[in-house]
Amino acid sequence: MSLGELQRQFTLMVALLIQKAYTEGYELTFGDAYRDPRAHGAWGSKGSYSAAHSQHKRRLAVDFNLFKDGEYLTSTEDHEFLGEYWESIGGSWGGRFNDGNHYSLEYGGYK
Repeated sequence: MSLGELQRQFTLMVALLIQKAYTEGYELTFGDAYRDPRAHGAWGSKGSYSAAHSQHKRRLAVDFNLFKDGEYLTSTEDHEFLGEYWESIGGSWGGRFNDGNHYSLEYGGYK
């Protein structure tokens, strides 16, 4: 699958993830999504807090802020139900590598 095809699949998957959260009584706001290379460095270089090989730079990752009853939930455990759902539809969940609010697709060996 090409990068462009995977990016379009990722966008649809994010829509499903958002629906899942709201169906379960949670709310979301976006954290980081696309990380522009002008601010974060090109793929393979580190220009900010972003990793050199961040899937955010490829438009294949998003970080979500999770809320329940107006309370901001910050722990990896809070995201677990969404992370497991994300994995069930083919994604990589950051909770498996100490980044609980991170949802991505693997491409080129990176998550």
